[in-house]
Amino acid sequence: MTTTLPMPEDTTPQDATPQDTALPADLAPEIPELRPAGPAVAARPEPEEIPDGVRVRAVPRPVVRFRSSRPDLLLCLALLTVILLVQGWNITNFPTLSDDEGTYLAQAWAVQEGRGLAHYTYWYDHPPLGWIQIAGLTYLPALLSPESMSVATMRFAMLLVSAASAVLLYVLARRLFLPRWSAALAMLLFGLSPLSVVLQREIFLDNLAVMWILLAFCLAASPSRHLWHHFAAGVASAVGVLTKETMLVVLPALLVTMWTHSHRDTRKFAVTGAITSCVLIGLSYPLYALLKNELFPGPGHVSLIDGIVYQMGREGSGFIFDPGSGSYDVLRSWLYYDQVLPIGGVAGGLLLLCVLRWSVTARALAGPACAVAILTLVAMRPTGYLPAMYVIQGLPFLALVLAGAAASVVHAVLNRPVPARTAGDLAPRSGPPPAAGWRGLLTADGRRGLLTPRRGVVAALALASVALLVPRWIDGNRDALTLDANAPYRGAAAWLEREVADPGSTRVLVDDALWLDLVHDGFAPGTGAIWFYKADLDPAVTKTLPRGWRDIDYVVSSPTVRRDSVDLPRVKAALQHSRPVAVFGTGPDRIEIRRVVDSPDGGER
Repeated sequence: MTTTLPMPEDTTPQDATPQDTALPADLAPEIPELRPAGPAVAARPEPEEIPDGVRVRAVPRPVVRFRSSRPDLLLCLALLTVILLVQGWNITNFPTLSDDEGTYLAQAWAVQEGRGLAHYTYWYDHPPLGWIQIAGLTYLPALLSPESMSVATMRFAMLLVSAASAVLLYVLARRLFLPRWSAALAMLLFGLSPLSVVLQREIFLDNLAVMWILLAFCLAASPSRHLWHHFAAGVASAVGVLTKETMLVVLPALLVTMWTHSHRDTRKFAVTGAITSCVLIGLSYPLYALLKNELFPGPGHVSLIDGIVYQMGREGSGFIFDPGSGSYDVLRSWLYYDQVLPIGGVAGGLLLLCVLRWSVTARALAGPACAVAILTLVAMRPTGYLPAMYVIQGLPFLALVLAGAAASVVHAVLNRPVPARTAGDLAPRSGPPPAAGWRGLLTADGRRGLLTPRRGVVAALALASVALLVPRWIDGNRDALTLDANAPYRGAAAWLEREVADPGSTRVLVDDALWLDLVHDGFAPGTGAIWFYKADLDPAVTKTLPRGWRDIDYVVSSPTVRRDSVDLPRVKAALQHSRPVAVFGTGPDRIEIRRVVDSPDGGER
């Protein structure tokens, strides 16, 4: 036998268990009055006593409609303003320009210019949808000011992506029944963590993919539970995977959210429709390769299978906790900027999974908690490759489960069962009945109190968290807001523009962080300004260099070029047969412009 507490509209599947008495702080049922009926309370009858052995099903409150909730809109707008100010401040100067950023932007430039899907031969290293979106984001500024199409200035386009992702995270938190303060905490953790400030500024496909996955989660947790919302969630998830294929590992967590928040009568249709729409959209990528006759390997052309084999066969970076591995160095770089969000997020995810049976908050956040667990396990593969930007995919879920764990702890402190009252407590009192509801706490005399021991504990926990978090984040964000790490790149670009008399007939090996700068200065794209990898790996470029390194005029020796030239014979030979003519910066981050010479003693070629 089951009974249902008289609560507002049902918005989630009725799968409650006997332990379903632990509700979030703002979801708890109304506390009944415990005193004899009398004239003062005649208008408010006692609730009917529930017999022993009867299961109590707690029905959650209705979800707040974000568009019609002014407090949510104002709070989200205020937090978004702070996030964009912090992320946008000094965005062109920090962090250091990366070759990956330059590659994605150069490929977006190729799409804008109608040169194909990439500035060189497209070889299916990633699905092209990611930089097609970047091309759309940067189209207007590139159209109005073509010379501004460079990595540093186009980082401002990523602020739009960050803004959309932050708002979607807030909406998702509210749809997963988190209270307003907890949703705000998740948004702040996601937007202001030093890891986020550094990585979300950069032109990475992962940032775009996160935006689409968050949209998919919002649709999957839609309070309306229309079938088209779930179909749209499948489409959004497919777009996320086609933006960055590694988002594929998060899809099981998306299905968990959809299963949990869909209506039991249409659940099978919803999940089937979402999977179908995701698969159909995802198949467009291999279909494109098939129509281009580039699905399977063959002589004289690239193939999708070769691209997948390359990506899956990349040398692993070792176990993440092995001090001598590359993965360990990546982990240290993450923790250098922020220890709270990665460690606290993983701990929060584990906590929610452990209390899944007893906590409504944990059940509501089962999908994001599963995403944290999956991403953590993938990062811990001993034979896997762990790139530095991998953590971007986990940032929203880490923030969400950490905020959810905080809400669960606060609820546990504030909403422990009220002890049974003595006969003296049941004596009639004069005056109107106290307003006993789930938005207040009862003191010993049955009245709501502004300050109780439980609230004092919560306040102490909040102050301790702020004292732990704020100084670390101020220190972690100091570099992002003050340092200029890109002065060497600007100096190198200005020198090449000023000192090279005939850029149209000059060949320069350069990393992609500077490739577009040289193109705007008049160097021939592809064969004049040469992305240094292509001098050895792209037959279309190597055939234009019949004499090898002797056909190269300059090498812009950046940290990336020096690191990867070991496996590139032409680039390595060009560095060995060159001498520096200009140096910008000092130490391992310096940029050297080296002129190629015929012999080690300095003779011009």
